[in-house]
Amino acid sequence: MTLPEKPSRRPNNPRFSSGPCSKHPGWSLAGLSGALLGRNHRGPETRARLELALAKTRVLLELPSDYRVAIVPASDTGAVEMALWSLLGSRGVDVLAWEAFSLDWVNDIVEQLKVEDVRALVAPYGDLPELSQVEFDRDVVFAWNGTTSGVRVPDAEWIPADRQGLTICDATSAVFAQEIDWRKLDAATFSWQKVLGGEAQHGMLILSPRAVERLLTYTPPWPLPKLFRMTRDGRLMADLFEGSTINTPSMLCLEDYLGALAFVESVGGLKGTIARSDANAKIIALWVERTPWVEYLARAPSTRSNTSVCLKVVDPQVQALPDDQRAEFPRRIAALLDAEDVAKDIGSYRDAPPGLRIWAGATVEASDVEALMPWLDWAFAQVKLTLAEAG
Repeated sequence: MTLPEKPSRRPNNPRFSSGPCSKHPGWSLAGLSGALLGRNHRGPETRARLELALAKTRVLLELPSDYRVAIVPASDTGAVEMALWSLLGSRGVDVLAWEAFSLDWVNDIVEQLKVEDVRALVAPYGDLPELSQVEFDRDVVFAWNGTTSGVRVPDAEWIPADRQGLTICDATSAVFAQEIDWRKLDAATFSWQKVLGGEAQHGMLILSPRAVERLLTYTPPWPLPKLFRMTRDGRLMADLFEGSTINTPSMLCLEDYLGALAFVESVGGLKGTIARSDANAKIIALWVERTPWVEYLARAPSTRSNTSVCLKVVDPQVQALPDDQRAEFPRRIAALLDAEDVAKDIGSYRDAPPGLRIWAGATVEASDVEALMPWLDWAFAQVKLTLAEAG
């Protein structure tokens, strides 16, 4: 086989991890110098920084005026669990799963909360469940973008406005990168470390008036840990949505989040971050179109993520390898590019089919994505040659 020449141009930033994701362009430790460290998080100055983060989040995401947003513990996972434990149980549940994290929500609802009336609508990696089968007189739990499969819902048209149940959406790898119809979501979650490239461990929970009504009129049959409680004595803990937090937040991480929001403002707000993600994903799409050895894991073009782009190796000679060697092939590509300091953390998620996963969110520069593409071809050829020589 004719080997491509080793590319001379490297990405300036080799960080293509799908979480925690790359810091925004221009980020530096100096940007955290204003963090109110060693200060009580309930004091007036620190509370003002938390209030600012909530206000900027609301404005930049263009949330409906009657929706509430809070900073909660334990990243997106904590925010999702908070919604599940607090809101589910009053009616049947449809939970959609097509990758690792959405399968976790199935397990939690069935095995931990033990909700009696549950329908798990499960699809294999690369596909979505049949959305027309979802029943909206039930509560519905789903991910907007499957981070480990690169499969997203195409839009919110499948969700009726006059639904009886609540829609609870893990939107962490979609928020700030994809158009979201907030009126179709009753509880939505995301974390700072995905599209914004912020620090981990803090989650965001967005609630509609219908979700708040459920909190005030329904008490789950299971005990609620302190970290999940949003009501007290039958009343909403309103200060949680006004700058207070359930436990102590990191003021250093908060300052980093505010810096990320300033980046969003600098690129034109939500439209700007969506456009950046779309542009990065298009560069990969054009490369996939002209590259015979690779395909998307997501089968339908309308469901392909513009953030966590998941790819599979389809070269016939690689497909003919024994199972262990076929699975090892993309791992070797990822390891080789890591060693070359060209691309960090682009192997597929541990529970996903073997392949490559390239983060294309808004904090990644298009020029770095462009520089990466020839390296993928080079690494593929190198690994294939190594296997051929090994016989």
